[in-house]
Amino acid sequence: MPSRDEVEQALEAARPVLVEHGGNVELVGVSPDGVVLVRLVGACSGCKHASATLHNIIEKELKKRLPDILRVEAIL
Repeated sequence: MPSRDEVEQALEAARPVLVEHGGNVELVGVSPDGVVLVRLVGACSGCKHASATLHNIIEKELKKRLPDILRVEAIL
């Protein structure tokens, strides 16, 4: 399973798109079963496109860089 530092590094690749639109993502945790918990912040928090952002940008980038990631979930 990837370490918290490895996940943080992978999130850096997804951040520029989020920041460009006034948002960002915070890593909350990484579970032993391959689930990454994140919190969308700024303009991404509560945005009607948050689910698409989570899956099409964040999850896609993490899975590309860290194939052991099963899925990414957003928490409030």
